[in-house]
Amino acid sequence: MKSYFILYLLLFLFLNNSYSQEIPIHKTTEKVIIDGDLSDWKTSFLGPFVVHNSGEKATQNTFVSFSWNDEALYIAYRCSDSKIIGAKQKNDTQIFNTDDLVEIFIDPDGDGQNYVEIGVNAFSTHYDLLLKCISPDCGGWKMSMAYNISGLETASKINPEGFSAEIKIPFSSLKKIENGNFTKLKTGTKWRGNAFRIDYGNATEYLAIQPYKSLKFGFHQPSEFAVFEFKE
Repeated sequence: MKSYFILYLLLFLFLNNSYSQEIPIHKTTEKVIIDGDLSDWKTSFLGPFVVHNSGEKATQNTFVSFSWNDEALYIAYRCSDSKIIGAKQKNDTQIFNTDDLVEIFIDPDGDGQNYVEIGVNAFSTHYDLLLKCISPDCGGWKMSMAYNISGLETASKINPEGFSAEIKIPFSSLKKIENGNFTKLKTGTKWRGNAFRIDYGNATEYLAIQPYKSLKFGFHQPSEFAVFEFKE
């Protein structure tokens, strides 16, 4: 009986420690131009994304890449898409209800009480919003579309395979999040974060680099995001 208990405990600790993958984000000295063209992107891509609540293979591939410098976080996406849904719209439109798009979720202090969400479609329309936890664990969120990231840059480009997108998030804007507890980045800093895609093409799919596993409240769970670690 004792050996079974020890085995169970070891299995629990292993699953708990491997719950969130760690994603290294390497510092760059290159100038990053946000234009949707990935031909000059230097860092490697991670993926492919999987179905967000099962980990199953997606119908169409999505890859993501990260880099940073003292000014900002940079994210690039490469998406296969045989049927792009969406259009150029006014920024801060709720395009997550209608358009194929990529998203980034970031919780710099990792407390799970609030996090930033940014999305951009294949036509360079973007939105930025802040979500705040309003119930225990967190089973409910309050969304603020009034939140704006000063200096945010996004751009997308349609290509024969689908579309690509780039996002620049200035660190200075994250200091303004109420109770965000943002601190200056240094090597070894860790955030909670996730990269996401909504594909409304041939079959509606919600995809992520880090799928959520508890299935308790849905994918809006910073405790189940990946861990972004900033490296030189």
